[in-house]
Amino acid sequence: MLYRKMKKADPELSILGFGAMRLPVFPDGHVDEPEATRMIRYAIDHGVNYVDTAYPYHNGESETVVGKALEGGYRERVNLATKLPSWLIKSRGDMDRYLDEQLKKLQTDRIDFYLVHGLIGPFWETLSSLGVLEFLDDAIADGRIRYAGFSFHDTTRLFKEIVKAYDWTFAQIQYNFMDEDYQAGTKGLRYAAKKGLGMVVMEPIRGGLLAKDVPGITELWQKASTQHTPAEWALRWVWNHPEVTVVLSGMSTFDQVVQNVACAENGLPGSLDRKELAVFEKVRKEFRKRIAIPCTGCKYCSPCPHGVSIPECFELYNQAYMYDAKESVQQRYTMFLGGFFDGVPAYASCCEDCGECEEKCPQGLPIRENLRKVSEFFGR
Repeated sequence: MLYRKMKKADPELSILGFGAMRLPVFPDGHVDEPEATRMIRYAIDHGVNYVDTAYPYHNGESETVVGKALEGGYRERVNLATKLPSWLIKSRGDMDRYLDEQLKKLQTDRIDFYLVHGLIGPFWETLSSLGVLEFLDDAIADGRIRYAGFSFHDTTRLFKEIVKAYDWTFAQIQYNFMDEDYQAGTKGLRYAAKKGLGMVVMEPIRGGLLAKDVPGITELWQKASTQHTPAEWALRWVWNHPEVTVVLSGMSTFDQVVQNVACAENGLPGSLDRKELAVFEKVRKEFRKRIAIPCTGCKYCSPCPHGVSIPECFELYNQAYMYDAKESVQQRYTMFLGGFFDGVPAYASCCEDCGECEEKCPQGLPIRENLRKVSEFFGR
């Protein structure tokens, strides 16, 4: 296992982090605790020392399962990360209440790396007004958390604003070879790193989409001078960036743990040569040819008066086509547009055919027609 350090944190961290969002589950949806424990402990026994979970993962089960898996001396061998559930916070007192609950579920008296979870504009505005930065200061002072960070899902502009707002130790962003310009993107990665923040990357394999054998894509990987699985290529691309400290992988099977641990032995920064990087460019181009709706995500169409998350609907529809992955993207569509955070659905089927969005679209897209396609495709 290879290790990297954050400028503002003491421990050396394994470049592979164990993400506990996609643990193995039984048919009834509950976590397969014995198998999850076996996976987590194997990873730790083979050098992984960063374990990441969060309050909502697996409907609240993840933190409890992780806490049990770290019994028997494993807790002392890892840096434990979890997250404040931003969307549930209604008062300053809620912040302490959730943190204390998480400490109990994880069977620990301290969270090593504590994140403000999933920041977007409205969450950041609310949390700032309620004193989240003072809460972090207090929790560090009383020893409940060691280092403070945030995870992020919005624009590069907002990302930079949040970076400047506090003396963060680290930030966590979605980043992979298909998402160089998505959300914080490469610009945000480099900006935060220059400010001294450690960078933790989530979705390096886009929730498994980049690990699939896709006709027309697999053949491109096979033409490379060295041979790796698509998942290994995706992980190595992120590790190639010296700004990145830890890459989280949400592993669902024991085999995935074994493969990712082995792959991490070669995750040196700057280790991909020109020929290998050229293959990534060919793969990107082939994937992008498969975009079904040429939406640029500019959001001029937003907000929709009927609550439709138009760019997000198109993004997920495109993902299903690009990666030949209707079933897995369907789950994301249902979760992220079904009102998980605010209880208000934002599906394509919520469209009332008013046409206001089309008047604003600089691309002149037939948005209503495309929303009907999305609705028919995902069934809502």
